[in-house]
Amino acid sequence: MSQDKWLVLIIEDEAPIRRFLRAALEAAGMRCLEAGDARQGLALAASQQPDLVLLDLGLPDRDGLEVIKNLRQWSQTPIIVISARDKERDKIDGLDAGADDYLTKPFGVGELNARIRAALRRVASPAEGQAPVFEAPGLKVDLERRQVWRQGQEVHLTPIEFKLLAYLARNAGKVVTHGQLLRAVWGTASPEQSHYPRLYVHQLRHKLEPDPARPVYLRTEPGVGYRLLDGD
Repeated sequence: MSQDKWLVLIIEDEAPIRRFLRAALEAAGMRCLEAGDARQGLALAASQQPDLVLLDLGLPDRDGLEVIKNLRQWSQTPIIVISARDKERDKIDGLDAGADDYLTKPFGVGELNARIRAALRRVASPAEGQAPVFEAPGLKVDLERRQVWRQGQEVHLTPIEFKLLAYLARNAGKVVTHGQLLRAVWGTASPEQSHYPRLYVHQLRHKLEPDPARPVYLRTEPGVGYRLLDGD
């Protein structure tokens, strides 16, 4: 779907912020719906089926985390949290509840639009019969054939390294928490194994990054997790 067809639902109780977001998104060619509270937002999400939801956590009638959990019971629509809550725990809670991304206020219009594009690319279905392939400049990951290339040269990964990279590739552009990685790759969220993602991301960077000390693919979200660059 082209960007000028995207329908974005803004669930935000502060009218000036809703106006700012609507103006920014409409300037980028998107269509918008607005809700000032959770009740109205959930009703619009059900009746209008937006392509993406921008959600503030501090709503007057219900906490935004409850809204995320409610939406995730029946919808896989991308959700980007936009919140003044900037503590690591708040970000982790939002992502673990089912949000796709988390932006802390204030943020720039350019970054917001890039996060929206990334979230909507993730839900675009590949062509029928097409093998799932992740590509970024200089990096290619074939998820079906379990092969990885950097600058056209095939890179050997261990089974765990590939499983971790594949999970990040399937969620490219999205912040993935340490807990999500532990459950997806190792099948556990044990505190005793909390260092595993950091260790294996370190190994992947040495195999995939042009300069492991300045990663361009595997980005760290401090205190929260990692994000695999997908082109923006």
